[in-house]
Formats: sequence, C-alpha cells, structure tokens
Amino acid sequence: EVQLMESGGLSAQAGGSLRLSCAASEYNFRSNCIGWFRQAPGKEREGIAAIYVQGGRTWYADSMKGRFIISPDVGSKTVYLENDDLKEEDTAMYYCAAGPGAGCSVKSGHFTYWGQGTQVTVSS
Repeated sequence: EVQLMESGGLSAQAGGSLRLSCAASEYNFRSNCIGWFRQAPGKEREGIAAIYVQGGRTWYADSMKGRFIISPDVGSKTVYLENDDLKEEDTAMYYCAAGPGAGCSVKSGHFTYWGQGTQVTVSS
C-alpha cells in the first residue's frame, strides 16, 4: 500500500505562488504514476497534472497547461506541484494520488491511492 502526504497548502493573494509537496512511502517510487488533483467546494474533482516518475514524462489537463508544473525528487520520494500566478479560482483542496506507471494519465480513475489533501485559498 502506498501512503501519500501532501503539504504546502496556504492562504495567498492572487498573483502569488505555491509549491505543494506529495511525499510517498512507496519503496518502488520510480515505478509509480503520481497525479495532482483539486476539488473546490460544490464542484467535482478535477485533474491537474500527472508524472510517470521513471523517465519523468508528464501529462497536464488542457485547462491547466502553462499554469502548473509537476516535478519529482526521486531521492526524497516527493512530487511537487508549482504555480507562480495564483488566481481566486485556484482555491480548492489539493490532493495527490498514486497509480501504476503503465497507462499513466491525469484521469482520476487511473489512481488507487490518495492523500488526505492540503488546502489552498487564494483571495483578491
């Protein structure tokens, strides 16, 4: 079983930046697909980005391209999600998830293990 822990949630003003961390317990971290998702109050969960750690190939939801960057630190078994121009509509609970490397994508159905989430609140 993979255990995931998100951190880095914050309250910020529009235009600010964030760097979320997803720390994984998985021994075979490199073989995993790690994804980031978010869910705002009253809205469905939406995918942001995913990365196949081995090789570093990334996928982004169309609406998130150019706004978020996903990257791994294999040594610390951590995957980061960064944004340097936050908007009010980025306010949400952010989750990371882990799934098999094969078939990695940014679709939530691919992922088996989920973290508890970290809150991001952006104000004007």
